[in-house]
Amino acid sequence: MKKTLIQNATLVNEGRTAQGSVLIIGDYIGAVWTDAEIPNNIRYDEVIDATGCYLLPGVIDDHVHFREPGLTRKGDIFTESRAAAAGGVTSIMDMPNTSPPTVTFDALEAKQELLAERCLVNHSCYFGATMNNYDLFRRLDRTRVCGIKLFMGSSTGNMLVSGKTVLQQIFRHTEDMLLAVHCEDQRVIKRNIDYYCSRYGYTDDMPITRHPSLRSVNACYDSSQLAVRLASENGTRLHLLHLTTDKEVQMLRQHTDRTRISAEVCVGHLLFTANDYATLGSRIKVNPAIKRARHRIALLDAVKDDIVDVIGTDHAPHLLADKQGGALKAASGMPIIQFSLVSMLELTDKHILPIETVVEKMCHAPARLFHIANRGFIRETYYADLVLVRRSDPWQVTHDNILSKCGWSPLEGHTFHWEVVSTFVNGNRVYHQGKINKTHRGISLRFTPWF
Repeated sequence: MKKTLIQNATLVNEGRTAQGSVLIIGDYIGAVWTDAEIPNNIRYDEVIDATGCYLLPGVIDDHVHFREPGLTRKGDIFTESRAAAAGGVTSIMDMPNTSPPTVTFDALEAKQELLAERCLVNHSCYFGATMNNYDLFRRLDRTRVCGIKLFMGSSTGNMLVSGKTVLQQIFRHTEDMLLAVHCEDQRVIKRNIDYYCSRYGYTDDMPITRHPSLRSVNACYDSSQLAVRLASENGTRLHLLHLTTDKEVQMLRQHTDRTRISAEVCVGHLLFTANDYATLGSRIKVNPAIKRARHRIALLDAVKDDIVDVIGTDHAPHLLADKQGGALKAASGMPIIQFSLVSMLELTDKHILPIETVVEKMCHAPARLFHIANRGFIRETYYADLVLVRRSDPWQVTHDNILSKCGWSPLEGHTFHWEVVSTFVNGNRVYHQGKINKTHRGISLRFTPWF
């Protein structure tokens, strides 16, 4: 087995930042030294001098849409995992709203085979809930499926599930699996659309600036509140996806038992506010909508206060042609995984989030919350999923350095002062200074049961 020594790095791991070195043996971390000299008897095949770099655990993104099967004109597993590796992401969990949707055992097996064949990073995928498939949940392999995805609000793929009786059955039948929920109340959204169409005479579309008024604070809060109530009644392991509002944050602050309830916030909602529609338009149109600045502040405070557990991306590529139009017509979703880690590291320079918090929310917490075996930390015997980053000379996001298949990013034109130098997946350097090892394939994530 090849032995690679990464030395003279600044390790950020488990709340501590210290000088150190890591020995990779094959797929695994063989040794970790912090504040100590490397023993003289250590032998290795390659040495990487990481002076000036931070060595972090690889990012685990609990929320991506890699668009395969069926939607590959937007993106595919290879292209989007390529972008993930370039962004320091070593493991992903793919959503079920593809074509066909991942809501049957056949579709699940086909998706898992595609990921094994094409994904450059480690992988799992959610099983999608529908109006009538909850009896299948108990037969899922809990060691291979990261969770069940429930759309309590419509989005790309229209897998909306509604009706209190059906929702009760889904929350009751998740067994010991995590239930990840997109929370938006479709009735509130419809009322909002009807109101603005009636008041302003809109017919088939309306300005993009109306999007947060349609997918409003109450649309999110009412649905999230219902999900928390159903989870509490049924003992469900609930994971609230992409929080966007101060009301949802306040609800979680007041909830006394968080042992079975966790929450995610996405990079886009930590970067943008409703003011950015003026310059970025539908490029930042996502569901739930990006909202006013006070909500971004509340979300950042929730991250710092451990009210929000995980930072994900909701990476969702569309062709720019699909993003044409306004609040009703433009497709919702943005490609952002390649720049997610460096975007959060920029917040450390602004003294908004400490680097240890970035690592906790993007690396440690996903591994802990999903019970991912032997990943998410820089520990001996764990898989060598690692990323080297450093502060760099200013560089700009351009069409030429975007690796997602759709070829654009809402961050085009943005100047960064951090860069991903190298990304190691299971000990293999998949990305290094702009170059991708296209032959590498990640492996399936493994999970331990919840209860």
